[in-house]
Amino acid sequence: MEKEQTKWWQKAVIYQIYPRSFYDSNADGIGDLQGIIRKLPYLQELGIDAIWLSPVFRSPQDDNGYDISDYQDIDPIFGNLADMDELIAEGKKRGIRIIMDLVLNHSSDEHPWFLEAKKSRENPYHDFYVWRDGVEGEYPNDLKSAFCGPAWEWVPECGQYYLHQFSVKQPDLNWENPKLRQAVYDMINWWIDRGVGGFRLDVIDLIGKDTDNCVMAEGPMLHPFIREMSSHTFQRADLVTVGEAWSATPERAFLYSNPDGSELSMVFQFEHMVLDQQPGKEKWDLAPFPFVKFKKVFTKWQQALYQKGWNSLFLDNHDLPRAVSHFGNDEKYRVESAKMLATMIHGMQGTPYIYQGEELGMTNVRFDIEEYRDIELLNMYKERMEKGYEEQEIMRSIYSKGRDNARTPMQWDESANAGFTEGTPWIRCNPNYTLINAQEALVNQDSIFHYYQKLIALRKQEAVLIDGWYEPLMEEDENIFAYTRTNELEKLLVYCNFGDTTQTRTLPEEWNGGEVLISNYPDSKPDGSLRPYEAMMVKIKRG
Repeated sequence: MEKEQTKWWQKAVIYQIYPRSFYDSNADGIGDLQGIIRKLPYLQELGIDAIWLSPVFRSPQDDNGYDISDYQDIDPIFGNLADMDELIAEGKKRGIRIIMDLVLNHSSDEHPWFLEAKKSRENPYHDFYVWRDGVEGEYPNDLKSAFCGPAWEWVPECGQYYLHQFSVKQPDLNWENPKLRQAVYDMINWWIDRGVGGFRLDVIDLIGKDTDNCVMAEGPMLHPFIREMSSHTFQRADLVTVGEAWSATPERAFLYSNPDGSELSMVFQFEHMVLDQQPGKEKWDLAPFPFVKFKKVFTKWQQALYQKGWNSLFLDNHDLPRAVSHFGNDEKYRVESAKMLATMIHGMQGTPYIYQGEELGMTNVRFDIEEYRDIELLNMYKERMEKGYEEQEIMRSIYSKGRDNARTPMQWDESANAGFTEGTPWIRCNPNYTLINAQEALVNQDSIFHYYQKLIALRKQEAVLIDGWYEPLMEEDENIFAYTRTNELEKLLVYCNFGDTTQTRTLPEEWNGGEVLISNYPDSKPDGSLRPYEAMMVKIKRG
């Protein structure tokens, strides 16, 4: 990739905030926009370039804001439009752009469009949603909701069913309707004019659905719809756009992230995140973690998209368990394994995403079932208990994969409620906040926070991290994750031990005497030996 073609977001590191859990400024137990504004100096010190906000639009909060009732207003629990404008302006002063989370596959059933749509088949907004004729009690087909149960809901006023791929309160929008598409584009442009830096597009791979043939993801009209949306909106400004696409393959990702800018900047794909679930089963059906396959998935995506598209790099988000608990050792080697995972992911080509608290090494939680808040988790618990599953087995799945692992309050200090709120938090804090918190991390120069700070700085300094070709080493090794990045001038080795025993391998001689750019042990050397969860980046000049 020619240096003059490098976009700002290709050198950027993006920080995801789950607003209700980040920082509460008004003691109501829920994080808010003013709370984020107060913590901008912390994020500026970390060095990030943009904040991706999980949804803050007006919403009944049936699915924590992913059920939007007004795309052009802020939910009162987070603040108001003036707060949003202030956040955009204050972020800009610090070189931090604000990325909004757009949910365009569905709205809330309390959105004015849907309130009109369900009045009658003749209503002008009826066709903004996906309806099918039927008889009450006889579903149009056997499509299931991602949150358990059928994906159809009967509306007697219309004598029809509407489609909801998620909660019954999240009716699917009908992208086949050009009036719906124009209304969406007008809304996006309204936000662009307010100064946002980009958009994350929730389950965008579902908008081209072919409902009658039960094709939900990657339907025939998906990419034409995205190209039309991009030409009417995103291409008006220098934005970053990332699409969530659980169904994406490298070939499809070429379309999403085509360098010609016709669709999006990049795509979130999750192939590396679903390897420890049983094939063809739900995420709750756990399987052993296949480390060698995990490495090969990264290699596939790194090599396939080289100079043809762009990767999103992440191990953590609001829907996933905490990375250090999922892939590392969150007890004896919590600090070492958190730094190792960061080294592994930040050495690749793409835009790294840091999820709030990842830079502190925040961990999964083990709550009693009544302390959880996530609709998906609670529905699964109820359904599996009714089917006769062992409660111990259900809870083991929740401890491992529940979304609330990522949604406990950000751990700011060791005071009550982790310094998150002076009220009662909407969800319980992880009890380990007295040991794991930002206040401690900021004063400890050897903290995970300061390690992330160095990784972010390296991305700005080392061109090979942006444009280098990815080549795996030791592909079949059951303990070591190693790869190189190479451009015309330099070569970089990323060398990581994924286990809690020392591993010794023979490295090519060219790395002897290489410059260790960063490592998670103070005296790391590229001599082939790695202590538990040890990781390093080593650079050599070429030619």
